Amino acid sequence: MRPPASNPARNPSFADFLPTGVWIVVLSALVSSAIYFAWPLPQRPGREFWIFSNQRLGDYETAIRDWNAAHPDPRDQINITLLHYYALERRLMAAATADAPVADLVESERKIMARVFSGPLEDVGLVDLTERAKQEGVLAQLNAPSLSPWTTRGHVFGLPHDVHPCLLGYRADLVEAAGIDVLQIETWDDFRRVLGPLVRDLDGDGRPDRFLLNFSPTQRDTMEALMLQAGSRFFDDRGRVKIDTALNARIMATFASWLTGPGRICADAPEFTAGGDQMRLDGTVIASVLPDWLAGTWKNFIPGLKGKVKVMRLPAWERGGLRTTVWGGTCLSITNSAPDVERSWAFAKHLYFSPAVAENLFRSTMTISPVKTLWSLPFYHEADPFFCGQKLGEFYLAEAPRVPERPASPFTAMVLDRLATVLVDLRTSADAHQQFDQAALEAEAARLLGVAQSDLIRSTERNVLFHPAP
Repeated sequence: MRPPASNPARNPSFADFLPTGVWIVVLSALVSSAIYFAWPLPQRPGREFWIFSNQRLGDYETAIRDWNAAHPDPRDQINITLLHYYALERRLMAAATADAPVADLVESERKIMARVFSGPLEDVGLVDLTERAKQEGVLAQLNAPSLSPWTTRGHVFGLPHDVHPCLLGYRADLVEAAGIDVLQIETWDDFRRVLGPLVRDLDGDGRPDRFLLNFSPTQRDTMEALMLQAGSRFFDDRGRVKIDTALNARIMATFASWLTGPGRICADAPEFTAGGDQMRLDGTVIASVLPDWLAGTWKNFIPGLKGKVKVMRLPAWERGGLRTTVWGGTCLSITNSAPDVERSWAFAKHLYFSPAVAENLFRSTMTISPVKTLWSLPFYHEADPFFCGQKLGEFYLAEAPRVPERPASPFTAMVLDRLATVLVDLRTSADAHQQFDQAALEAEAARLLGVAQSDLIRSTERNVLFHPAP
């Protein structure tokens, strides 16, 4: 009997190492890629304009309709599209890093633009407006500090949509019922002293139930606004992180004294939440840092505050100091993919310099325009019953030229996150050691800021694309 023939030895192939499931995924990817590149994508004639705020659809409707009527050529028609904030951010980043399709004009928020600025200037993906805006006198018509978030390494990449100066919004009914005159308040120390009697235990449990200011370490935007007001800039002249300063130690120590200990004056009443709004209605917090757009939010979504709130200038950090700050911001940019930059630029000016658009924005959200020639328009000077008859537009316009400039750094969010951690650690240390003395708090704040500075320098130096100014 012959023995069965044995199979000849063979070298295993690459396919032997891949399970069937992997091959299914690979084939699916190849097929879907082929379909994507072969499928004709429908394209509308005209210029695409992306926004992220639903409110702006109504604010811009008339201006876009007028533009389209005056420019009947299909190539000049404006097609406005509303995208979710994070979808817009991803689209812009994809366009900057991978040449993905993008609209001709894009309205984006400050945090998005900071990410767009994270690479070399030539890779920003937006049209540099600097020389064009200078030559046409556009920059001279704009509130100068409002350009800072859209300017990186000396180049302007967006027209500012707003100014967003801040005032102090407060429960006037409670303050006036207590016989308190807010004109006695010039500094944050005055604020604490003059309004101090309003911090009360209302239910007899031995703990305060009413606080003076809406603030907590989780409120990154409020923290940034107050630090900017105090003069902090977070970065040196070359754009490198610089937070371990004596000024920042003093600010952090003051924040900690507001948040804990026998002199606590703050509670967390988050904006855009039912709980936070109820705290404002109940008078749990007396005052809040109030940018113009947030005044509009209160007016639109917390009707129970009508006739109970007023505004005043922010208390300064020191006598004679700055009585305002800034919070938020949006700009309009032209992308490098725009086929006709001049036409897109003409539309941008048509939209942002329109008196009708400025009025729509103020009436819908109380946002004031950065275009100084529009500030004399009558709607900015009307009394507002919601704010007890105050002329809110005049209050905000008076502070607009003084708002602090802001860094357009891709590292701002990282810095603010770390500063919030420093503040939490400082408050925890104060509670653990029952040490609420300003000098002791400043010493610990300086130590924590030094550690944070070293960590941030190591992190930011890993970015090989962003180069600070020489």
